[in-house]
Amino acid sequence: MPLHVSPAPAPALRSVLTALSSPTAVREARTPSLLGAQGPTTPELPLPVHVLDRITAEGVTETRLTGWRFLIRCGDRAVAAAETMLTPDGWAFSHFFEGPYVTSTERALRQAESVPQAYQPRLLSLPGLYMLTLWLHGDTAADAAAGHPAATDLLVPLTPAPPGIAAHRPHRVADLLPVLSHRVTPTRLLRSPA
Repeated sequence: MPLHVSPAPAPALRSVLTALSSPTAVREARTPSLLGAQGPTTPELPLPVHVLDRITAEGVTETRLTGWRFLIRCGDRAVAAAETMLTPDGWAFSHFFEGPYVTSTERALRQAESVPQAYQPRLLSLPGLYMLTLWLHGDTAADAAAGHPAATDLLVPLTPAPPGIAAHRPHRVADLLPVLSHRVTPTRLLRSPA
């Protein structure tokens, strides 16, 4: 089933296109694959980036939108990514980057296209675990900039995943978040007997 990719805000896309056309922005990005790209580069597959600061065993509080990420394609593969951020003046280009999350995101999106149910793809960052997931939201008509993971949504951990969490294996939110909540909750020290 095809994924229902939400369009990014027009100013976010414009900021990435402007950065891609700026030799200074590309040169200063320190992304060798972007610098060495042979042929035109285009931003594709805009994904809203949400952050989940707090995980509880009972459920998830609202996530917050921190930006939009675009895969930068050259030919038949993604060579880098561009991130935008919301500023007081609106959407602005933040930075280019490359590395395992780019190829991992592309792989997870290809895998998600073979799932029988339709999903809206998003990215969900869990900073307390240094973890990024492809969030497959079941409500394809939802506002991509709002909401929280539903129990039946899928989370696909991207590479590199934290130890003990398999990358590229889809997990229902209801199954994965309780496991993750134990990892970010500090354990209480036992008192020694008096």
